[in-house]
Amino acid sequence: MTMAAGSVTALMGAKGDPAKGKEVFEQCAMCHNADSDEKKMGPGLKGLFKKGKLGNGKPANEANIRAQIDEGGNGMPGYKDILDDQQKDDLIAYLKTL
Repeated sequence: MTMAAGSVTALMGAKGDPAKGKEVFEQCAMCHNADSDEKKMGPGLKGLFKKGKLGNGKPANEANIRAQIDEGGNGMPGYKDILDDQQKDDLIAYLKTL
């Protein structure tokens, strides 16, 4: 059985670099606060991984957060074709630090 690199990374856990993820987050900062859970255009992301659930009711875990980044929804554009897998890994690693 062969798996795409992104699938293997998802199974093994994110290998991202939070410092690089902070740079990727700059394009998210227009709509999301990193230092607060107050809503901007989108929800504030401070403590995102400590919350039990995302705004869509799904558990706040890597797979669901990656799916949200990829697909967007509720006014958020999808970033599936904008960010590569490494950028998403870095972004998720950064979000874990909030």
